[in-house]
Amino acid sequence: MLGIHKPENVAGSSAPAIIIGVFVAFGGILFGYDTGTIGGILAMEYWIKEFADTYDKEGKPYITSSQSSLIVSILSAGTFFGALTAAPFGDFLGRRWGLIASCVVFSLGVIFQTAATETALFSVGRFVAGYGVGLVSALVPLYQSESSPKWIRGAIVGAYQLAITIGLFLAACVNQATHARQDSGSYRIPIAVQFAWALILIGGMLILPETPRYLIKRGKYDEAAQAMSRLRRLPVDHPVLLEELNEIKANHEFETQMAQGGYIDCIRGGMLKRLLTGMGLQALQQLTGINFIFYYGTNFFKESGIENPFLIGLTTNLVNVVSTIPGLWLVERMGRRNLLFFGAVGMCIAQFIVAIVGVTTTSVVANKVLIAFVCIYIFFFACSWGPVAWVVTGELFPLKVRAKALSITTATNWLLNFAIGYATPYLVDSGKGNANLGSKVFFIWGGCCFICMVFVYMFIYETKGLSLEEIDELYETVSNAWQSMHFKPTMTFQQRIHHDEKVEVAHVTGDVVDA
Repeated sequence: MLGIHKPENVAGSSAPAIIIGVFVAFGGILFGYDTGTIGGILAMEYWIKEFADTYDKEGKPYITSSQSSLIVSILSAGTFFGALTAAPFGDFLGRRWGLIASCVVFSLGVIFQTAATETALFSVGRFVAGYGVGLVSALVPLYQSESSPKWIRGAIVGAYQLAITIGLFLAACVNQATHARQDSGSYRIPIAVQFAWALILIGGMLILPETPRYLIKRGKYDEAAQAMSRLRRLPVDHPVLLEELNEIKANHEFETQMAQGGYIDCIRGGMLKRLLTGMGLQALQQLTGINFIFYYGTNFFKESGIENPFLIGLTTNLVNVVSTIPGLWLVERMGRRNLLFFGAVGMCIAQFIVAIVGVTTTSVVANKVLIAFVCIYIFFFACSWGPVAWVVTGELFPLKVRAKALSITTATNWLLNFAIGYATPYLVDSGKGNANLGSKVFFIWGGCCFICMVFVYMFIYETKGLSLEEIDELYETVSNAWQSMHFKPTMTFQQRIHHDEKVEVAHVTGDVVDA
């Protein structure tokens, strides 16, 4: 897969786990498509005529900054609460049934939006659909991380971001096909298409296995062995499979001896450092400004005097899809830390060039330069911060708090998504009460990308090639992120527990124990 080959010492077949992980990434299409449709819908003439209740001096209807701010950001408000409640969904219903329930909630929101003829019901539909997307956005990386082989886990979880970009691209395609219609089909067709994505994901999850790590957490060892057997294509009594299961079980038992895995345990001891790292990473992913392009790009390009902004929006989405593919290869070649730093440098330079060109000149050539460097910026984001933020947060946490901590980091992503979606019209638009920044907003995004560079150097540990259990040892033994490149695991959790027991006995008897 992508030129990444299974190590010779890995038994069984990884194909089932890879196929399952990539299919589950389909949840990203819900995420990407739902967030991608609104940018085009807000610019559709018929939708504006149907939903607008304000008129300019010439009697032409228009959507105010406050209305567009509400309609765009209300989805992110729903996703924020959805991500926060993903932990009880994932822990009580399981990763598999939690995803199925999420799709049902999402579909209810789509029904409201499709039926709407006024802003109020449309906004309610976006909130409910957003709640479902928030659940999906936390549960998909959780399912992938817990079921994927460690040697290709980064690429599999990164496929979630690829699916998000495909969803954004499909939304741009459908918007391009329907935006000129002068009937309700112009916006109802793009919205209703989302039923297909939900049904596909539900159908697949009905036949896929639960994750072995979740089953062990629930004390269902035999079922975990069956699930692992399907994922690794090994007999349930194969020594390698039993060793992996016993390591997961030993790790979980070791963790539960220390704490029970409640929300308070997400901030105890070393967990606080990991949680803040995940929250910072997800917040900065949004502060790079990527969703400014995909939420408001069509309107921004229109206001910049660019002809056919819908087509430009389609182009930027295509760049986003294509550029994510090398990221799935680079995450296992360059590693998480190097790739994030590389992406932050490239985004920072591109953003400042867009800002400088935008404020110094206005011409056809300037518009072409603006579009070109927006696409270059999207390339650097899509091959680095897009997929790798989900990879890193999916790996950061031990089993006892993984669902809860991952829901908090994902909620941070959506909180910043909400804030940016709500504030952007006021920052960019002209008129009374608005900052009228226009292209100058890229100075803000560029500054945030510089902060990304510092954050990666200071806080992002290299986790390439480590099992989720070995990552726990990494954080326990390495104090500084920039020293993590040289880490090598020393013992399994089974060995550690056995060693601790020997130390305890020696302490009682006065004997000396070899390390």
